Amino acid sequence: MMLDVERLAERFANDSYHIDNIYRLVIQPKSVHNAFRTLKYGFLFIIRGSVRISVNDTIYDLRRGDVFHAAPGMHMEAKVTSETELEYYSIFYSLDKRSVENSNHECNSHFKLEVETIPRVIELLTMLHQNAHTSGGIGKLRVKEIFLSVMHQVLVGYKNRVNSSSANKEVIEEAISYIKRNYMNQVTLEELADIHAMNSKRFSYYFYKYTGFRPIDFVIQYRMERASELLRIGNFPISDIAVSVGYANPLYFSRAFKKKFGVSPSAYLGKED
Repeated sequence: MMLDVERLAERFANDSYHIDNIYRLVIQPKSVHNAFRTLKYGFLFIIRGSVRISVNDTIYDLRRGDVFHAAPGMHMEAKVTSETELEYYSIFYSLDKRSVENSNHECNSHFKLEVETIPRVIELLTMLHQNAHTSGGIGKLRVKEIFLSVMHQVLVGYKNRVNSSSANKEVIEEAISYIKRNYMNQVTLEELADIHAMNSKRFSYYFYKYTGFRPIDFVIQYRMERASELLRIGNFPISDIAVSVGYANPLYFSRAFKKKFGVSPSAYLGKED
C-alpha cells in the first residue's frame, strides 16, 4: 500500500507529540539483534551500511539514505547485511493518548521511506543529536524545530522521488517553491537535485525545460526581484537588502543587481524616487 505522505505530514504538523531520545549508533558488520518487542514510536535514518529488519513478519532491506518507522508493541529483529559498519540515527517519540488509540493513525504502523542520501538531512540529524539534551523550554523548542526540518526534508524528498520517475511538472513546481522559501540562504544545484531525487545534470535539464532558466539562474533572478521590491517599499541600507536576499558581500550583490536591471541598487532607488 502506498504511503500517504501528505497525510503523514499533516500528522507531524498538527498532532501533539514529544521527542524522547535521539541516538547515533555504529554497529559492526554481520551483527544480529535477536527478536524483541518495540517500546516506543521511532524512526531509523540509515547513514551508511545496510540492514535487514523483520517487523511483524514483514521484511525491510534498508540501505544508505532509507528511513524506517515502527510503532510500539511490534515484533522486530535485525541483521546487519553490509560488509561495512552500519551507522544510523534513531529518533524516539511519544504521541498523545488519542493518537495512540486511533488505529487509522499513520504513525501506528511500520513503513519505509526511500529518499536517497540527502546531505541536508544528515546535517540536521547531527544538529538534532547535538541538541538532544538541551534543557528548558527554548531548548525543547529548538529540538522540535530541527526535527520538523528533518521530517520536511524527508517527506518532500520521498514525494519527489516517487514523482521523479516521470520528472513531471509537479516536481519542478515543488523545486520552485523550495527556492522561494530558501532564496535568502545558500542554495546550490547539488542541494536542489538531491532534494528532488535526481542527479544534477538531469535536474538542471528538466528545470530548464519547464522554466526556461537554469536552477541557479532562477535563484539569482528571484533574489533580484525581491531586492527590487525591498528597494521600492522601504528606506533600507543596501547592505541590509543584500543580506536579506542571500548576499553577504554588498559589492557582489550590487554587481548582480546591475547585471539584471542595468543600474546599481542606489541608482535604481533614485530612479524610483
